[in-house]
Amino acid sequence: MTERQAHTIRLADYRPPAYLVDHVDLTFELAPHGTRVVSELTCRRNANSDGDGPSPLWLDGDDLELESVSLDGQPLAANRYQRRKDGLEIAEVPERFTLTVVTRVDPVDNTTLDGLYQSSGNFCTQCEAEGFRRITFFPDRPDVLSRYRVTVVAEKASCPVLLSNGNPVEQRDLDDGRHLAIWEDPFPKPSYLFALVAGDLKSIHDQFTTLSGRTIELGIYVEPHNIDRCDHAMRSLIKAMTWDEESYGREYDLDVFNIVAVDDFNMGAMENKGLNIFNSKFVLARSETATDQDYEGIESVVAHEYFHNWSGNRVTCRDWFQLSLKEGFTVFRDQEFSADMGSRAVKRIQEVNLLRQAQFPEDAGPQAHPVQPKEYQQINNFYTATVYNKGAEVVRMWHSLLGWEAFRCATDRYFDRFDGQAVTIEDFIEAMAEQADFDTAQFRRWYDRAGTPILHVRKRIEGEALVVEFEQEIPAVGGQSDDAPFLIPLRIGAFDPSGKPVCISELGESGVSGRDGVEESTLVLAASKETRRFRLPAGVDDVVLSINRGFTAPIKIEHAYRDDELAVLASADTDEFNRWDAFQRLVLKILVARVREAGDVGEWPDTTLPEGLSRAFGELLHAAVSAEGGVDARFVAECITLPPESTIAEQFAGDVPVDAIHRARIELREQLANEWSQTLMLVHGKAVIEGEYQFDGADVGRRAFRAQALAYLNALDHPAWRRLAIDQLAEADNMTERFNALVALAVRESAERDEALASFAEEWADDPLVMDKWLALRARIVAPDDTETLADLEAHPAFSIRNPNRVRALVGTFSRANPVAFHAATGSGYRWVADKIIEIDGFNPQIAARLATVFSRWRRFDGARADRMRTELERMIGRPGCSRDLAEIAGKALK
Repeated sequence: MTERQAHTIRLADYRPPAYLVDHVDLTFELAPHGTRVVSELTCRRNANSDGDGPSPLWLDGDDLELESVSLDGQPLAANRYQRRKDGLEIAEVPERFTLTVVTRVDPVDNTTLDGLYQSSGNFCTQCEAEGFRRITFFPDRPDVLSRYRVTVVAEKASCPVLLSNGNPVEQRDLDDGRHLAIWEDPFPKPSYLFALVAGDLKSIHDQFTTLSGRTIELGIYVEPHNIDRCDHAMRSLIKAMTWDEESYGREYDLDVFNIVAVDDFNMGAMENKGLNIFNSKFVLARSETATDQDYEGIESVVAHEYFHNWSGNRVTCRDWFQLSLKEGFTVFRDQEFSADMGSRAVKRIQEVNLLRQAQFPEDAGPQAHPVQPKEYQQINNFYTATVYNKGAEVVRMWHSLLGWEAFRCATDRYFDRFDGQAVTIEDFIEAMAEQADFDTAQFRRWYDRAGTPILHVRKRIEGEALVVEFEQEIPAVGGQSDDAPFLIPLRIGAFDPSGKPVCISELGESGVSGRDGVEESTLVLAASKETRRFRLPAGVDDVVLSINRGFTAPIKIEHAYRDDELAVLASADTDEFNRWDAFQRLVLKILVARVREAGDVGEWPDTTLPEGLSRAFGELLHAAVSAEGGVDARFVAECITLPPESTIAEQFAGDVPVDAIHRARIELREQLANEWSQTLMLVHGKAVIEGEYQFDGADVGRRAFRAQALAYLNALDHPAWRRLAIDQLAEADNMTERFNALVALAVRESAERDEALASFAEEWADDPLVMDKWLALRARIVAPDDTETLADLEAHPAFSIRNPNRVRALVGTFSRANPVAFHAATGSGYRWVADKIIEIDGFNPQIAARLATVFSRWRRFDGARADRMRTELERMIGRPGCSRDLAEIAGKALK
């Protein structure tokens, strides 16, 4: 079996484990090379497993050196077990037994960052999804729940801190310069939640008192030089613990809760029971080195991992096909937490932006899969926007359809009924269905069917009635072509042409309205085609529809909006999300029309700034700066941010005109800046914040608004605007304002830009997280075919191809946020990224596979580009030693 000949795992083939492990006693004798792991498993035959007779015991194991195996204290001879490449099989075992396995692993040489490895000289683990099998032989599947007792032994001088899951039991010195710590977790958990950290770390501590009066000891551990960057993460943790008690009634259960930040980490963070391990990006912050976005990211991710204590740990997944059970639910919970901590409208805009920019394209290409996948080869490839973000939208629809009180009753039932169990999405649906008054069987399609539903909406006026027709279009993707309708909750409203809300009431079959008119209605659509009739107030003969308000369903809306109708919604819609969406739709219409016109005539057309768009843009600016405007500056900053080139590209079914999109977006940004330059200058001046940096909603909004104003001004080739940015870069006392100025200078090429970028890199050369921002900014502005600059960035001391954060900053940003260079007609961008993927695949297949998804939709581009992208995919998969992770992604793309 070659490395890339992975077998397909199917949900339909699930069978309960033949044996359960009630207790795990682990002893680690840590060493950089040759860590010794003694695993003592208390096992019993599973009465609920399939089959009548005894089954062999199977233990997963990967890249382990086996030292010995003992059954009930008796060593097993080599002929009593069979060692395979991916595990260990013992043919004959009793009903109940104790198995002791001794293995050795090499943390230093574990470059996959999966299992037990070293980061900056410290030992740490990552076991989700299948990393525990790289530590010891074990039935490494989420439906085997065990209580763990862990003894960690290490040199005290190099590893003064020894941490694991659960509560501390004992710590003492040994006679040989080593010391040990014993940790015990009283709650049964799957192996993917195991964690261990040992090293030279400093910590800050606090306490949290639960609703029942228990005192929880909180700790955050970091490398010594980062000890002054932990306060915000600790505040975020305490906020999350308070919010989960108040919102869901969920109290923390252990005596301690620890967080550890490490520099080398494949993911964002990991919710290991009682010992969360974080990518340092989502822990470390102080105002001089972290931006508002960093502060928000830390608050959100800390909350997400903490919320997993119940939605993922106390109630966990039966198998990996249920991944969205924990991730979709927990993403929804952290989204609601963040909305309560800041601006609910802005948070919703950010969520939908992520969905449209990442999940919608994923759902339309060869990597498309349902929220609950039915098969996979490598589970690491299914930590996707569909499982996380679309999964969260499905939970949000439960919340919308049930209402908060019924939803809370359903979640209480879910947690109480399944506490301490490994369960399925069906179990979650059952808990929800007991509160529902709608067809939950039809709602199940949201979990089972890949693809983004398209809702076509048509309206007409018949006398005093508004008639709205709805038609669902279900695209064929991911091997699924059935077109049965979804159950779709849809909030709608209406406005007259002047922007005044119109109260409408739905008419029954008799033509009589059952209630007075309302400004907003929630419809539940269940048929492929439906017609709804609404009574209009007297004197209203036309309305502008506000559809899918608050983005109640993860769908695409197709409605023939005129430009003037979008302008009305952009200035007057009372639903802030739809107001933002209307402005974005108006911008997209104009950009797409310009690109299509350029393609039709074969040359770039003469264009002027459309009056409706200009007026809407100006109204937003004035509303934010005027004393009586009452509009959140952060919301306006989101509104006036032009859609990225990737979003514009999604409006084209094929032969994406990469260069024309790039030019059209630049031109429109310059036109808006030129038309409103004086107002933008006023905005930049009025939004100055006096006093020390504060991370609060008002200040964050003003900084974001000011950043947009400065970026627009620097779209114009004018020394005065560059001087504004240079002065802000020099005078600001916080990284948000400084980096915003650098981003503004980077909008267009200039000597001042180059000088500022060089000075910034020299100043922050010793701070990896700050340099990640610099690398990402440089990657966004690399010109097409500028292979020399790419080579310089790759050789820069700030970059390391072994570190996932550095790789995401440079390679990830270049391939996803610089489409005009990545898609250079010569193929130079494709070659450079593919070279990096192939190199990374040799030591970290997870990161390589995630990077490779950018090639998945190669068929959407013109013939020459498509051929070059396909060639690079074939080069990745065709070489000897291609990992199974990368082979699955590239293989699907080529299929």
